[in-house]
Amino acid sequence: MTTELATFHVRDLAGVFAARRLGRELAAELDLDHQDQVRVATAISEISRSAITFGQTAFIAFGAAPDSLVLTVTLTGELPEEGAVAAGRLMDTAVADGKVFRMTKRRPHGVTPDLGTVRQRLAAMLPESTLDELRRNNEDLIAALEDLRKQKEQLLELSAELEETNRGVVALYGELDQKSEQLRAASESKDRFWANVSHELRTPLNSVIGLTRLLADPAGGLGSEQLYQVELIRNASGTLLTLVNDLLDVAKAESGQLVLDPSQVSLPALLATLRGLIKPMAEGKPVEVVVSLEEAPATILTDEVALTAILRNLLSNAIKYTDSGEVKLTVRPAPDGIEIQVSDTGTGIPAGQIERVFEEFYQVPGARRGGTGLGLPYARRLARLLDGELTLTSEPGRGTTAVLCLPDGLPSVGTVVVADDDPGMRQVVTSMLTGIASRVIEAEDGTQALSAVTAGDVDLVLADLGMPGMDGNMLLERLPDGLPAIIITGLDVAPPPRAAGLLRKDQLTPERLTFAIRRAIRAAR
Repeated sequence: MTTELATFHVRDLAGVFAARRLGRELAAELDLDHQDQVRVATAISEISRSAITFGQTAFIAFGAAPDSLVLTVTLTGELPEEGAVAAGRLMDTAVADGKVFRMTKRRPHGVTPDLGTVRQRLAAMLPESTLDELRRNNEDLIAALEDLRKQKEQLLELSAELEETNRGVVALYGELDQKSEQLRAASESKDRFWANVSHELRTPLNSVIGLTRLLADPAGGLGSEQLYQVELIRNASGTLLTLVNDLLDVAKAESGQLVLDPSQVSLPALLATLRGLIKPMAEGKPVEVVVSLEEAPATILTDEVALTAILRNLLSNAIKYTDSGEVKLTVRPAPDGIEIQVSDTGTGIPAGQIERVFEEFYQVPGARRGGTGLGLPYARRLARLLDGELTLTSEPGRGTTAVLCLPDGLPSVGTVVVADDDPGMRQVVTSMLTGIASRVIEAEDGTQALSAVTAGDVDLVLADLGMPGMDGNMLLERLPDGLPAIIITGLDVAPPPRAAGLLRKDQLTPERLTFAIRRAIRAAR
């Protein structure tokens, strides 16, 4: 006997995403393992996408039998063969009966989840999204967004495939080789798309916000009900502008367009800045915000803008979900670096949801307090760009603790080869390696550098691109696998695929070289 837990209509691409998310949530609630969760979600995505491609609507019933997860898809037209075959490969059983397609996936034995609770969790995911509410409040702005969405519909489909590649679904079934070039092109198109979004949405949004501010002025002569309506428009526009900015930030971090500028950052000065930034966030709430520096170093080699963005995001979340009590930021020394901890006494996060809050757009069901669901994924990406790690621990009703671990201090490397046809530049780089490298070998071109690598144990190569004879690109192709190499060049080029980093000669500083070496060494481990 099958118990129906939720139903959903898929009419467009947005519905495909929603149905996929519901399927993965159901699989997780029924204790299927991670790979089976991905298979269930992908099967729903394939059959739904196939349906809307042929102009059909898919009615999906999500259910559970005693020994399996059950998906029943009823279409308004003929069942597309492509979607049915793809979905059938991912599930244990798949049976087509006219316009009805029924799929099952085995559940673990001995596990009996509360189906009432599962039904409630799925129901919490069905309400309209923030974008739908904003669409009603500001039709002109959403019309512009909808127009862009329609023009880039194919791009969004390819971007979705790229996301699936990142999660390993395509790799599991041997499709990566055939789609990698297509997905690379999709990523480049996605970057161009977000650049268009920035221009097309930010300008009218800022205009709307400015005009509503003028309308709300007491001298404007509006009545109380009109002022209330103007405030609703301004709040909706501000929320949409925040969403656009967050999307652009995440896209930049994901595509590697964020350029880090490492320097020795003063921790006391940074904390003083944060106190000023977070003070308005806690106004009007019985929440005490405490910032503490516990015997940590006075400075840390990192990117100040990125670190400030991470901590501002963590503190904002902590204050948002804390109705009363304390939000505390603590900086303390840790092995090979520092540990920054942001703890609160707020609502907390259920154990099964902690890692999911790092997924784009995901918000814990029943605990939404505004926001876009992009802040924590962006913060974790920034942490990893800084060679750090961001983790969460939480207990519902007791609060949440976010821990950011960052490396600090000079890296240590054995033998370094510095390859450049300019002796003056070799001297500059060699002097910057003091305290980092135990031995430096200078080379005038790629041939000498490769000979040094072949002759003995070399731990790192620093090379120019424009050397005569064997240039930097040719040298990179001949280096042994696993040997990190950093390009230091005067050319305005993108980093070669084999390089662990790229530094511009006119922007070279000891801090940037130290940071790049530290990243290259950690990546090679």
